[in-house]
Amino acid sequence: MLKKLSIAALAALSFSAGGAMAAGGAGHVEDIAFSFEGPFGKFDQNQLQRGLQVYTEACSACHGMKFVPLRTLADEGGPHLPEDQVRAYAAQFPINDEASNMHLYDAENDEFRALKETDFFPANNSQGAPDLSLMAKARAGFHGPQGTGINQLLKGMGGPEYIYSVLTGYTGEEKVEAGTTFYENTAFPGGWISMAPPLYGEDVEFADGHSNSLHHEAEDVSAFLMWTAEPKMMARQRAGLTGVLFLSLLSVLLYLTNKKLWAPIKGKKLNL
Repeated sequence: MLKKLSIAALAALSFSAGGAMAAGGAGHVEDIAFSFEGPFGKFDQNQLQRGLQVYTEACSACHGMKFVPLRTLADEGGPHLPEDQVRAYAAQFPINDEASNMHLYDAENDEFRALKETDFFPANNSQGAPDLSLMAKARAGFHGPQGTGINQLLKGMGGPEYIYSVLTGYTGEEKVEAGTTFYENTAFPGGWISMAPPLYGEDVEFADGHSNSLHHEAEDVSAFLMWTAEPKMMARQRAGLTGVLFLSLLSVLLYLTNKKLWAPIKGKKLNL
């Protein structure tokens, strides 16, 4: 899975407005039916593993995830890789930005040591690209209408959908302004982004034989980035559901207790 990155010439990813041209409004964000959406949703383990592979082979050359511990790749509810695979993955993960990872530098051997499962994913800011650890929570794909936020109430924040839409929203049109190449993108605010298309389809080969079309790759890596931003989402949902059930049962018991205690009193007429 850890072959050399095939897209080495990624331009800086500017999911923020700084990478867009001043003109133009919000772009079009596609609503995707991810498995983790809704109160009973859950992450698809196979999809997270595929998304990890897409990130490793197509995104990590420019984007770090410095807030994500490598050991969490073995957690239940996440990619849930065997611990030996996590150790092997960590040891082979490349460090693409030495300036941002000096804590991994071994002065005695004058080299950067291999990562361990107790480390975090390396930081990577050499291309001016943002860290992707929390990107799915940092971006809102759905807004309005008219500033009411109703779309977010019905569809959620839409961070994964925004990432998916940006990855699949390139039209193929380019322009150069002030020495910088911009790429037309239907999802990016303003319509132009300074990041070259990072995915084209068939960029990776999945071990489970799943389709590696552009749309499937974009869905998989978007789901993975949602997990990195909310790794305990499923556990919180289970805890919340359990809490609601207990509170509902307690409410019924308190109501019945109240009726029982006040029944003798409410059934009598007071003689004044």
